[in-house]
Amino acid sequence: MSMKMANISPIAPIAVPEMGSTSEATGSGGISFKDVLGNAIQGVESARSSADQMVSKFLSGEGEDLHSTILASQRAELEFQMFLQVRNKVVSAYQEVMRMPM
Repeated sequence: MSMKMANISPIAPIAVPEMGSTSEATGSGGISFKDVLGNAIQGVESARSSADQMVSKFLSGEGEDLHSTILASQRAELEFQMFLQVRNKVVSAYQEVMRMPM
């Protein structure tokens, strides 16, 4: 019994700006933390809304199959969980910096 497996597309790497650049330290260029956080929130929200739309289409019988609906829901849940863990790490790092003596 042989099964064909579909290829899994690789995850695109995240572009990390160089730390030695003076323009990023002064805020005159580069990507700000606010922008990165906003893009992450927007990505999680778009995955959630896409999953909600797929569930609505499935429940109304508009042709969405069950497998893709469940996959979209699970993908949205995983993206949210990953974002939540990153947020927890950022908050923990902030708290650690605030505990440092000056």
